[in-house]
Amino acid sequence: MRVIGVVDLLAGRAVQARGGDRHLYQPVASVGGVPVPEGDAVTIAHGYLTQLGVGELYVADLDAILGRAPNDGIVMTLATIGTRLWLDSGVSSIDRAERAIACGATRVVVGLETLGSFSALSEICRTVDGQRVAFSLDLKNGVPVAPLIPSEHPETMVARAADAGVRSILVIDLARVGTGCGVDVAMLARLRKAVPNVILIAGGGVRGLEDLRQLAEMGCDGALVATALHDGRLSVTDIAAVAGV
Repeated sequence: MRVIGVVDLLAGRAVQARGGDRHLYQPVASVGGVPVPEGDAVTIAHGYLTQLGVGELYVADLDAILGRAPNDGIVMTLATIGTRLWLDSGVSSIDRAERAIACGATRVVVGLETLGSFSALSEICRTVDGQRVAFSLDLKNGVPVAPLIPSEHPETMVARAADAGVRSILVIDLARVGTGCGVDVAMLARLRKAVPNVILIAGGGVRGLEDLRQLAEMGCDGALVATALHDGRLSVTDIAAVAGV
């Protein structure tokens, strides 16, 4: 079970995501319950690694996703910290995918929120290599966030992404992010059944060790975690305990 530490970048700072309301996000102020310089993404990423034993980072460049100037410089620095960097920077084309790789991404995340078509996803996978591409099924209260393409059942969308060539799928319910309400295990179980042969990563609402164990039991390969790492609900011992699950 992989625990992937989340860094959400907005206006050059690492922010605490809550419920998908981006205008309300505030700078992260602690890691493992220990105060850090507010919004300092590099310090926070180092804290994940050195204090908590988290070796993978998921970086959401919210500025890039919203069509603003990307935080490429910070991303490049973060790419030197973790063993793997999953980067969601509003990728919707081959050029944007190649730019993400140039910034140090080991996994290029193509989010449903910015995807123009599954044909575009197929082209990215053919050019970049599907092993390096992850599809993010962006949800809000279980409903796909698909402003640019027709919305379908979540199971259909992940199956189409797998057919397009991706080998990793993230499931992120924005309404659950930062709320501590827990993950939608029933939804994830249905998605696991729909795409049994891809890496499946859950995000949004992870509260602590028991949630991670439950996700592992139902077939998830990993989880994106932010708040539980910030406030100390997940310890280095907890993370080590699920590493081999």
